[in-house]
Amino acid sequence: MSKYLVEDTRKVTTQRFGEMKRKGEKIAMLTAYDYTTASIMDAAGVDAFLVGDSASNVMAGNATTLPITVDEMIYYAKGVVRGVKRALVVVDMPFGSYQVNADEAVKNAIRIMKETNADAVKMEGGEEILPAVRRILDAGIPIMAHLGLTPQSINKFGTYGVRAKDDAEAAKLLADAKLLADAGCFALVLEKIPATLAEKVAKSIEIPVIGIGAGVNVDGQVLVYADMLGMNADFKPKFLRRYADLNTVITDAVGSYVSDVKACDFPNENEQY
Repeated sequence: MSKYLVEDTRKVTTQRFGEMKRKGEKIAMLTAYDYTTASIMDAAGVDAFLVGDSASNVMAGNATTLPITVDEMIYYAKGVVRGVKRALVVVDMPFGSYQVNADEAVKNAIRIMKETNADAVKMEGGEEILPAVRRILDAGIPIMAHLGLTPQSINKFGTYGVRAKDDAEAAKLLADAKLLADAGCFALVLEKIPATLAEKVAKSIEIPVIGIGAGVNVDGQVLVYADMLGMNADFKPKFLRRYADLNTVITDAVGSYVSDVKACDFPNENEQY
C-alpha cells in the first residue's frame, strides 16, 4: 500500500499544477510551519504546502500577519522543506519584502529561495505589484499570486469581510487575475470572495486557481492546518470545515500527563532505567 493517499507519488512541481488543472484534478493545499507537521501531512497526500505569513498568527500569536519578517519566514520554511518529499512548497513573501520597489523584491525572493530550497514564493496584490512580479519571474522564481482578501492589506480594508462583492471591485479582481496569469504566475489564490466570481476567474485564466472561502468551482482549496484540525476552538469562519478536534485531544492528553506526574504515576517501573 502506498505511503500516500494519492496514486501519483511524483514530486509536485509548478508544471504539475498546470497539468492537474488541465486534467480536472483538484489540488489539496494546506499551510505548514514546521518539520514534524509537514512530514505527517505530506505522507497523507497533500499536494502543496504554503509556508504562510499566517505563521505570524498561528506560531507567534500576533493579531495580524504584518509583524513577521523575511528571517522568520525563512526559518519556518527551512523546517517544512526538510519534512516534505512529495508536495510543492510555496513561501509567502511577508509584508514589506516586495512593496518598496522591484529591486528589493527580487533580492528578498532570491534570498528566500536560496536559503530555504522551497519551490516558489507567494505575493499578494494585482496590477500595483506587477513590476516586482515581473522582476522576480525574470530571475527564474515561480510566483503564486493572491487576490481577494489580502491579509497584508488589513489596515487598508479595515475588516476581514468578503471582498469583491460590488461590480467595480469584482471587475478589478478579474482584470488583475488576467494580468498576473499573463505575466507568468503559475497559480492564483482567491481568498474570501463570492463563489460565482471565483468560478468566473477560474474559467477565464489557464493557471490553477486555489480557493479559501471562494466556493467549490475552482481548481483547488487551501486551509490553515491548525484551523482544519480544530486547534483553535474560537475561530469559526463560514468557509472552514473542521476535520478533527485537536484542541480537546491535546488538552485531555496534557491534562492526563499533568495528573500522572503529580500523582507519582509517571514514570512507572517500566519507564525508568
